[in-house]
Amino acid sequence: MSGHSKFANIKHKKEKNDAAKGKIFTIIGREIAVAVKEGGPDPSNNFKLAQVISKAKANNMPNDTIERGIKKAAGDVGNVNYEYVTYEGYGPNGIAIIVQALTDNKNRTAGNVRSAFSKGQGNIGTPGCVSFMFDEKGQIIIDKEECDREADDLMMTALEAGADDFTEEEDNYEILTSPDCFEDVRQALESQGIAMISAEVTMLPQTYVSLTDEGVVKNLRKTLDLLDNDDDVQAVYTNWEEE
Repeated sequence: MSGHSKFANIKHKKEKNDAAKGKIFTIIGREIAVAVKEGGPDPSNNFKLAQVISKAKANNMPNDTIERGIKKAAGDVGNVNYEYVTYEGYGPNGIAIIVQALTDNKNRTAGNVRSAFSKGQGNIGTPGCVSFMFDEKGQIIIDKEECDREADDLMMTALEAGADDFTEEEDNYEILTSPDCFEDVRQALESQGIAMISAEVTMLPQTYVSLTDEGVVKNLRKTLDLLDNDDDVQAVYTNWEEE
């Protein structure tokens, strides 16, 4: 099936983030706590928790760490005060940026995000100012070297489970789903022992923008690095086509 994968961008971002593995686990731990508070500790009856567990496994979080996080959250529900907040804005040259955060202090987070934008010569916008340029999709990445299935066979497994699109790249396969079908597709692949590099519901830009001015790229990287290093920030999405 057709489609243009930007896995190189995703991989670069993940590698940069994964260098601070502790932060990844902290992020997921917060998400587990909020999911348990909202829907209980049983992932079979809590779709949001099941999604967070999928994300945890894709980031190589040990099963016992996941289970401890769920038990801790279940026994500490009354003290979970985190809430999701989303910021939208423009980096230099009008690059669209969406920031998703999970915080116990919205004033602190808003100040930090605003500062990250301004230091990179960008600015925060109003809700909805750039999100219309993105589509919410379930995205699963499979490393060819770790998969012994033929591409056609893998594609049929994904499509029969509800996937929307299947793309074969040089080193990987990319599977896209609607958010509602993501968990069904992920479980179908997992049940057949198919290892996944990444499995999460994400925001994919409808079109990408290239930058050629080194000064603009430097400023954009400054904003993205500041956001990546903020403990409250869960995810950052842009329409920048990183060279």
